[in-house]
Amino acid sequence: MRATLLTAFLLVPLLAVTGCGGSQDDDAMAAVCSARDGIAKQVDDLQSLTLTSATSSQVTEGMQAIRDDLTTIRDNREELSDDRREEVQTANDAFAGQVRELAGTIGRTVSIEDAKEQLKGSLQQLATSYRSTFGQIDCS
Repeated sequence: MRATLLTAFLLVPLLAVTGCGGSQDDDAMAAVCSARDGIAKQVDDLQSLTLTSATSSQVTEGMQAIRDDLTTIRDNREELSDDRREEVQTANDAFAGQVRELAGTIGRTVSIEDAKEQLKGSLQQLATSYRSTFGQIDCS
């Protein structure tokens, strides 16, 4: 009984110091990876829209979800280790720039046919940008 109490007495402070969860870096990286996966899903969903059936609300909602995920990444990157922070910052800056460019160009054409081609090209650029930025981050 005494040995059990002594063991418990010694382990409780140790558990309090080490914490129950992962490190801040691990938790932040998990949030970044979850957001990255959300971006990948939205990019895939947007690319799968057909030009004849896509609605402006589907595109708007997909782009908003991507912006939300970018915010999650931005909010968590300060908790990352230096190497990870730099990698995530570089990917976030490049991809966010592509999202801003896409949001600024969609719907600025005159004809429906031009708009379809513009949307198709823009979504392809978005997918390429994702693969070359966030697609390079190791979340395994």
